[in-house]
Amino acid sequence: MKYMLLMYGAEGRWTESERTACMVESMQICDQLAAQGKYVASSPLESVTTAVTVRVRNGKTLVTDGPFAETTEQLGGYYILELEHLDEAIALASMLPPVTKGTVEIRPLFPLDGLPPRQAHPAETKMGAGRPFMLLCYDDESAWRAAGPNARQEAMAEAAALTRELDDAGRYVSASPLHPAETATCVRVRDGKRLTTDGPFAETREVLGGYYVIVAETREEAARVAARHPGAQLGAVEVRPLFEVSRLRKSAPAS
Repeated sequence: MKYMLLMYGAEGRWTESERTACMVESMQICDQLAAQGKYVASSPLESVTTAVTVRVRNGKTLVTDGPFAETTEQLGGYYILELEHLDEAIALASMLPPVTKGTVEIRPLFPLDGLPPRQAHPAETKMGAGRPFMLLCYDDESAWRAAGPNARQEAMAEAAALTRELDDAGRYVSASPLHPAETATCVRVRDGKRLTTDGPFAETREVLGGYYVIVAETREEAARVAARHPGAQLGAVEVRPLFEVSRLRKSAPAS
């Protein structure tokens, strides 16, 4: 099963040198996971100061500066891994450098028919103009339950159609819905001791329901794509640029 590991932490808790060392160590772990056939994708995100959040209400697009939730600890990056079971995901989450100062939320990906195959990360290949952005789709799960299964299925079909359109335009990297927030597991490591709790990182009405990684020339273009996601009508879509890590590879010591 594919699992998404979401790295939450307070940005001010890391110095620049610590953050760089964390990313270099994380890349080495990714290389090891890739050699084992468990790695799918990962990336740190740019600071929350670069975020915009998009909502659509009554046909009107509302764009605000800043992340979806104003909290002390914010999403700093993600991994997507192909693993046997949750226990393996918990064990790997415990090894990741951010877990000692923040929280790793583990969520299984929900397989959705109609999505294009994942494309190589823009840093891995020349993929047209622009830079990669992550669209974090926050859902009000109770509102979707009230709308009924047909409305949710129609929204998923619309979301899949949007990915195919982006793919045709050379702007698609990857996307997936997530299983409900009740399936989440959070992992922290403090003083060498692993702490595991059931449930999502943040207890909010709107929870992360899925993601897109796309290529756009500007944040404004990425926000326009976010406004077309059906979830923006009942929830919100946070737009964050991915951090370019390729230049850090030369800083990593040879393994």
